[in-house]
Amino acid sequence: MKGRIHSIETFGTVDGPGIRFVLFMQGCALRCRYCHNPDTWDTACGKTMTVEEVLAEMEPYLNYYKLSGGGITVTGGEPTLQASFVAELFQACKERFGVHTTLDSNGFCDTGHIEKLMKYTDLTLLDIKHMDDQKHIELTFQSNERTLKTSRYLSDHGHRMWIRHVLVPGWTDEQDDLIRLGQWIGSLNGVEKVELLPYHQMGVYKWGQLGRPYTLGDVEPPAREDVERARMWIEQGMNKPISVTI
Repeated sequence: MKGRIHSIETFGTVDGPGIRFVLFMQGCALRCRYCHNPDTWDTACGKTMTVEEVLAEMEPYLNYYKLSGGGITVTGGEPTLQASFVAELFQACKERFGVHTTLDSNGFCDTGHIEKLMKYTDLTLLDIKHMDDQKHIELTFQSNERTLKTSRYLSDHGHRMWIRHVLVPGWTDEQDDLIRLGQWIGSLNGVEKVELLPYHQMGVYKWGQLGRPYTLGDVEPPAREDVERARMWIEQGMNKPISVTI
């Protein structure tokens, strides 16, 4: 089996615990206006690799991953588009290397297609982009129905989660929406942490390289006090002791 790969990072530190081997898969059905990797969208791009080829790239750094409590994170793009490949990769990582496995996903998938994958996934970083469906469509050009269904599936089946939310001024920072997000998170089992990620423009140059218009060019990153206020609203909605980090 082969997967279509965008790129590899051997010393990732922000995509799960410890130092991690980060594999970026090619292909995504969402078209987030703030995406910093729009070059991962096209399912026909990237390069094909076998599981063995990925393991060979990972093996020289195993001591760093194990000593730091890290492992492998598969992200994208959207890795569940290639769920069978990622499941085979995670299974091999567990059985051969004994390392921690993390899936970084937007949850836009059919939960029936990820059962085997979740069997070998230790942690899911689930990105909930918006609780309001219409606003989610305006932001990503897709409904949030699948993402919320995936979060409920993970909750019901005992899977560990970190929930991520990107705070985009004027788009994802309204009080009612953030309280609703907190309420939804509070209804889920298995959520260990919430990561509130301030919007940035680090990927704008890629949009230009691809000849795509960047529609959030006039949006500035949120001020510190705005992020703190957003955290307060999410915590207000959760009404349970879950760490919200920035």
